Order: sequence, then structure tokens, then C-alpha cells
Amino acid sequence: MPTTTTKSKSKKPGPKPKSSTSRAKKTPKSTHSQAKNTMHQFKMEAAREVGVNLKQGYNGDLTAKQTGSVGGQMVKKMIQSYEQNMR
Repeated sequence: MPTTTTKSKSKKPGPKPKSSTSRAKKTPKSTHSQAKNTMHQFKMEAAREVGVNLKQGYNGDLTAKQTGSVGGQMVKKMIQSYEQNMR
């Protein structure tokens, strides 16, 4: 009985199809650092409001409850700001 072997055709990698989405434009470093500084100030303000003492740099000694209260305060303030701007 003759045996037949099936050869699989291997496809050569071709050019990748172009994506329909365009790449985001790069943000200038000055804009990035300004946004970063603004967010840092916002975080420090929220921490003061909830009584959490944030240090410059590493804050790994804080509890999850403390860091969560800072994040929660930030969200609360963002929602308040959004609601005020909607009026």
C-alpha cells in the first residue's frame, strides 16, 4: 500500500499590513513634565486633606488604607471639578 505524505506549504513572511489606526503624536517633554508636576501637586494636596503625610520620593511605609484614601480623595475632587464645569 503506497503512503502519501502531505507537504505543508510554508508561507514566507511578507510585509505587515498597515494599521488603520495612526500612532499618537509625541508630546513635548516640557508638556509632559508640566503635567507630571501638576499631578504631583494635586496628589500632595489630596494627601494633606485626608491627613496622610506624603514624603518626597518613596512612600512604601504607608498602609493600603492611607494610599487608598489619597486616591479616593483625588477621584472625589476630579468628580467635583467635572460637575462644576458641567453647569
